[in-house]
Amino acid sequence: MKAVALLALWGGSGIGATAGPTPVRYWVTFRDKAGQRFSPSHYFTPEAQARRRRQHLPAADSTDYPVRPDYVAQVRASADSIFYVSRWLNGVACRASSAQAAALRRLPGVLAVEELSTPALLPASKAASAVAEGSMYLSAADRQLARRQTTSLGSNDFQRNHLDGQGVRIAIFDVGFNSADHHRAFAHIRRRKGIVQTYDFLRHTPNVYQGGSHGTEVLSCIAGRLPDSTYLGLAPQAEFLLARTEQMYRERYAEEFAWLAAAEWADQNGADIINSSLGYTTRRYFPEQMNGRTSLIARAAELAVRKGILVVNAAGNDGDDRHWRTVGTPADGDSVLAVGGIDPDTFLHIDFSSYGPTADKRLKPNVVAFGTVVAAAPGGYVHTQGTSFASPLVAGFAACVLQQNRNLPVMELFRRLQSGASLYPYFDYAHGYGIPRAAAFTQPVPAPAATFDFVEQKDSMLAVIIRPEAARVPARLLPLYADSAASVTPPADPGKLGREEGLPTTPNEEDPADPTPIATAAAPPEYLYWHIVNKRGVLRRYEVVEVSQRVILRLSLERLQPGDVLRVHYRGYTQSYPAP
Repeated sequence: MKAVALLALWGGSGIGATAGPTPVRYWVTFRDKAGQRFSPSHYFTPEAQARRRRQHLPAADSTDYPVRPDYVAQVRASADSIFYVSRWLNGVACRASSAQAAALRRLPGVLAVEELSTPALLPASKAASAVAEGSMYLSAADRQLARRQTTSLGSNDFQRNHLDGQGVRIAIFDVGFNSADHHRAFAHIRRRKGIVQTYDFLRHTPNVYQGGSHGTEVLSCIAGRLPDSTYLGLAPQAEFLLARTEQMYRERYAEEFAWLAAAEWADQNGADIINSSLGYTTRRYFPEQMNGRTSLIARAAELAVRKGILVVNAAGNDGDDRHWRTVGTPADGDSVLAVGGIDPDTFLHIDFSSYGPTADKRLKPNVVAFGTVVAAAPGGYVHTQGTSFASPLVAGFAACVLQQNRNLPVMELFRRLQSGASLYPYFDYAHGYGIPRAAAFTQPVPAPAATFDFVEQKDSMLAVIIRPEAARVPARLLPLYADSAASVTPPADPGKLGREEGLPTTPNEEDPADPTPIATAAAPPEYLYWHIVNKRGVLRRYEVVEVSQRVILRLSLERLQPGDVLRVHYRGYTQSYPAP
């Protein structure tokens, strides 16, 4: 009963349309919850109560209390229908005519009535698209990628420390989990009954093994396994809450209400982490609204964090869309860990991964992981792309960190995931703080050795010169000057700096007897990253440079404005140069 208690008021009454003008959607916010009683021990599962204690939160707060039924009854009597009631936001979503909306505003318990946009039904975004069914057999290249998608995050360090997400509860919100109830990639989870609750918030049924396979792929990037026992994610021993909140091939505003309902359900059922490989952009909002405050789903995500739940969300797949290149919502939320994608070959931003900053100039994405992965899908496994899969890789990483320290406050976990990433304290709007590193949590991290120097030169020029001890490459020392040093991409557009062409999506080869050995993964390329940040913490320029000479960067000091800081990162070492 606990799993669906919050759904009691979902259906409302009078679903059919009344005669007269076509009703539109409204959000009605109530003034108070006066007189409502609430028993946390009856509403919350033991796991949810334990999470609140670990997070030093009260057993309940006002947002947990139910909405006043008399207020709901008043709206039901005045509106065409009610289709969602939210404890957290103390309001209801309803359908009403303009005349009914005017009447709703006059009700004594109503604080505000807001019209909700009703966009045209368009094809689903790339983040929620299904991919073709895959083969049960994998090529050597696919098997190598499957290993690298976790070793790039430090899976070996976690394994040595017996960190695999055990005891951590992860909620996954997605379009559907086709075949996850019988796919061999999840047999180890089913044996231990690791999927503890499921609910479809669109059809109002516990069956989530329908609708699409995107959620199956996402789940596999947290806890899936290949036939040879190679894990595709970092938290195979976690517990899971699976929620269907998204409809295939359509973008409806109701999906945001489904996300909010799923978040309340996840809170009630003890989720420690929410992975949401979903996002809303042009079908509903303008870029200037990606500020973490406008969308209902962003507000819901922020409330989830207030409940002690880490929200990990895909940055989005619009980086190569000239009309919309920034992160979507709820990745725009201030306390939401937005995850971008990198190319497994270059370890640089992959072309489709959405860029930051948010509309109000906050850093996004926060961190990155592989945007091309091997994932489980109906019929076998697929080689697929999207920040949808970078996000669960990081969610599994976060589960291992939380397993190590179960009393870690959620925002401290958020900060440590950032500060433990490969580029920290350098950041940019393509890579965030870089790739999370397990070693930052499993062993003492020595202070990085200095790898370069700032040298002021004639004519107000500042040079960045690689130190000799950091300039050795196989068989030779990098020259002081060379003709081959260049930025990875032209620096004309700061939003495009550091981009590389992405890998094509190709199906796996059906080769059950492939004898090709799996090559040892090469070390990530060592680039020099630099940016100029103003006194408000907003980047004015950033760039990634291939290091092929020791004098790697020369910059006119006249380009630095008062309050600017030049920050450079190379081989784990970061140094800043403030404007004169």
